[in-house]
Amino acid sequence: MYTNYKNKRNMNTLLSRYFGVLLLVFLFTACEEKPVEPITITAEDFHTSVNNVTEVMIHDIFSPPQASRIYAYPNVAAYEILASKASDYNSLATQLTDFEAIPEPATTEHLNYELAALVAHMDLSRRLVFSEDMITPYRDSLYQLWNTKNPTEYTTSKTYGLAVAEHVAAWMDKDMYKETRTMPKFSVITDDPSRWQPTPPAYADGIEPHWNKIRPFVIDSAAQFKPVPPPAFSMDKSSDFYKELKEVYDISESITKQGDDAEEIAIAQFWDCNPYVSVTRGHLMFATKKITPGAHWIGIAKIASRNAGHDVMETMYTYTKTSIAIADAFISCWDEKYRSNLVRPETLINEHFNDNWQPILQTPPFPEYVSGHSVVSGAASEALTSIFGDGFSFVDDTELPYGLPVRSFSSFRAAASEAAVSRLYGGIHYRAAVDNGLVQGKNIGRFINASLKMKINNSQASN
Repeated sequence: MYTNYKNKRNMNTLLSRYFGVLLLVFLFTACEEKPVEPITITAEDFHTSVNNVTEVMIHDIFSPPQASRIYAYPNVAAYEILASKASDYNSLATQLTDFEAIPEPATTEHLNYELAALVAHMDLSRRLVFSEDMITPYRDSLYQLWNTKNPTEYTTSKTYGLAVAEHVAAWMDKDMYKETRTMPKFSVITDDPSRWQPTPPAYADGIEPHWNKIRPFVIDSAAQFKPVPPPAFSMDKSSDFYKELKEVYDISESITKQGDDAEEIAIAQFWDCNPYVSVTRGHLMFATKKITPGAHWIGIAKIASRNAGHDVMETMYTYTKTSIAIADAFISCWDEKYRSNLVRPETLINEHFNDNWQPILQTPPFPEYVSGHSVVSGAASEALTSIFGDGFSFVDDTELPYGLPVRSFSSFRAAASEAAVSRLYGGIHYRAAVDNGLVQGKNIGRFINASLKMKINNSQASN
């Protein structure tokens, strides 16, 4: 009996020790940190974020000037975070009007600068569009993925990215955009035949008549690169203005007779970039949506960055410099548009030559002089040339989603020249608006190249 009791007690002791060891193993295993994966952000992640912004802008039908603003601020925020740890890039603080240095991170331990930059880009993009719900699902899916991979790195980097976004947003909110939303519409009541009038089919009001009040990024003022005046309005057949008007009509008639195979029509359609084309079917009117001129050049920046094999820093450098040039180009261009307030070819051709005539492209709703696409293309091409050099050839597939074939260019400047003349082929601009607008844009781009010291020892810079 005593022996059985002793054996039983020994057995209980062994079992207790066994379960004790198991408990210790369990507790030790439970306390172990879960394995984490490093979070890698690539240039393609930023291309995707920019593409998402473009898609939302198409959906929301932002005007070309508005779209330029939406690209610029998120790019600046992302660039600033990346440049803060890059030895060969400078901050834009004090280089951009009224822009102060971004806040320092609370800690650099577990801080992923690329992730923080992408967070800032997505957050500011979300703030700048109407359809936030088109951006947040993608953002939230990334947040969930990053949190699963490495919650500490994700939390630290997200916190910093949002802090920088808040800093840039505070600067952004002082650029006069909100104030211009409450300013009066552009008055078109006039008997002056030289003044702009709304054009068919929508007869829309003039878009963004107060855009020259928006704070520029680099140029001193909206009027700094004021172009030479257009030819004096005159319907005298010997006047320069009449000759330019007749040229628009004659070119349109000539290329229309050639049919859809005309190269000029292909060029006009490729560079149309009208975000809102009104289509009338009987009593029904609807719109077809496309990218803006600025979005087309942002697409070219993406193509060039990919072709050059750019990393994250180089990619955001390209996007940021290009978008700043585009934004300032629109401010400068719109300053002239509502100063000269010149009538469009369609209005005069219908009145004096052919009341059934229609331009190949739909006339956009704002004054004629100067050509916005010419100014923007000139500025963007100079910014891109300063990064990649002259003679950088590329295939432009930006318009493929809209059913248009690719076009090839030997340089950014060659693309800009074609974009400018496309407005003449399309029947929506006179020759002076095209030529002088391109010069204006190139001057803006060269000024930005000379003023912004973004990349240290940029040997490719070419003015």
